[in-house]
Amino acid sequence: MFEEKFMRQAIALSLKNIDRQGGPFGAVVVKDGKVVATGCNRVTATNDPTAHAEVSVIRKACKKLRTFNLSGCEIYSSCEPCPMCLSAIYWAHIDTIYYGNTKAHAAQIGFDDSFIYRELALKPAQRKIVATQHLPDEAIRTFQAWTQKTDKIDY
Repeated sequence: MFEEKFMRQAIALSLKNIDRQGGPFGAVVVKDGKVVATGCNRVTATNDPTAHAEVSVIRKACKKLRTFNLSGCEIYSSCEPCPMCLSAIYWAHIDTIYYGNTKAHAAQIGFDDSFIYRELALKPAQRKIVATQHLPDEAIRTFQAWTQKTDKIDY
C-alpha cells in the first residue's frame, strides 16, 4: 500500500545524490512497511552504466534479505523506471512500483529512453547495435543441460 513517507524518501535521495556526483534518481525497497534498502543513481560516480537507482537498491535489498526473489516488496522510485530498471524489477519479482517523475519528465532533462523502446520493437539485425546469431547448434547444448538438471533453482 502506498505510503507518502517512502516516496518522499526516494525523492530526497535523488535530490541529495545530485551533489554526490550522481544523477537525480533515488529508490527505496520496502517490505511489510519497513525500509529494506535505499539506492541512488551512481552511474558517473562509479563508471557503471547499470548503476541506476533501482538496480542499485535491488542489489542491496537482495543482499540484505539473502534472496534473489523480492516478492512481497514494493519499490518507490523518484522517477518512472527505465527499460533496464523495469526489467530488473520484474526479474526481482517486486510486487508494486510507485514513482514520482515520469519518463517524459526524464526525457525533458536529457534522460530520454524512447530510443530503447523503439529499438526493442526491431528485429536484432535492424537495431542500431546489430546483433547476429552464431553457433546456435553448440549454444543450445547449454539449455539442454539446464533442462536435464534435476537440482536447479528456478528463477
